[in-house]
Amino acid sequence: MAIFLVQHGLSLKKDEDPQKGLSQKGREETDKIADVAKFYNIPVVKICHSGKTRALQTARVFKEKLEVKEPLQIIKNINPLDDVVLFADVVDAGSNIMIVGHLPYMEKLTAYLTCGDAQKRVLKFQNSGVVCQSASKNDPLSAPNFDP
Repeated sequence: MAIFLVQHGLSLKKDEDPQKGLSQKGREETDKIADVAKFYNIPVVKICHSGKTRALQTARVFKEKLEVKEPLQIIKNINPLDDVVLFADVVDAGSNIMIVGHLPYMEKLTAYLTCGDAQKRVLKFQNSGVVCQSASKNDPLSAPNFDP
């Protein structure tokens, strides 16, 4: 059981698209990574995103490739500068959901879920990349606030 964290695909610059939707390269990379996720049969049951265009477009690709039946859902408090604790303290780490968001939020969330400190850098995300955060009562690396 896990949650899957995804940084949105590579987006256009604001002067090219005020909504900063995915670039052609961003669509292609997201498509390839979603194919790999499908190959590994990652068990996503629901995909949530920030509501920003680039996150929505990335979420749509993963939903299609992974054949997720649940509708996409916008969730609050996962924008780039939001406090990760607000989301981390309510998310079910064993829910097999995918969260599509932005930097620096996704890196801080990963740090918080891994070691309980959002300010420590534990990894560097890449556009469209998927990070699996698993949690179990027997996992010493699980954040203390998770009780799946």
